[in-house]
Amino acid sequence: MSLELVVGNKNYSSWSLRGWLLVELTGTAYQETLVPLFRPDTHARLLEHSPTAKVPVLKTEDAGAIWDSLAIAEYLAERFPEAALWPRDVAARAMARSVCAEMHSGFGALRSHMPMDMQRNSPLASVADEVKSDIQRIVAIWTGCRERFGQSGPYLFGQVSIADAYFAPVASRLRSYGVQLPAEAAAYVETIFQWPAFQRWLQAALKE
Repeated sequence: MSLELVVGNKNYSSWSLRGWLLVELTGTAYQETLVPLFRPDTHARLLEHSPTAKVPVLKTEDAGAIWDSLAIAEYLAERFPEAALWPRDVAARAMARSVCAEMHSGFGALRSHMPMDMQRNSPLASVADEVKSDIQRIVAIWTGCRERFGQSGPYLFGQVSIADAYFAPVASRLRSYGVQLPAEAAAYVETIFQWPAFQRWLQAALKE
């Protein structure tokens, strides 16, 4: 099966990182196409791949173009069941889907005040209260997942899953902006940074 993943700049595109990690989790071969963002022709070039002119986009032989990261996650989970992209346990899988959906639609303050910039390594002069609230909620999510389902490994549900792909850009932001975290949350950020697939993306982002 032929897959093509269309992404944006690796330093800045958090949603592209999610989609890329999802495909990497399958272990299958695929073609990567990078469309530089923030250029005069970006919109037109993205429209060649996606009706929304946004990234990521997964282009498939059987389903055509899939242009939403949650839809990409579900497609890959169905097409590669042996990869166990969602946790196999029913309760863990339900929680993983819940926290991914929350990440997908929430945390607007964090996104706005701390946009992804993997080359950055400095804190903000001040952190708005709504950003602190987002960070507290994220720490609570990580703690809850780890306490309930993280016994088999260092990731949110023990073994690496879609949930980790979803929260990897958050881990990147928290480190880039020097956010001080409780020990358990800081350990999870380190787990993400030690993830080989994340490291490959990070090294490419640092060279952009």
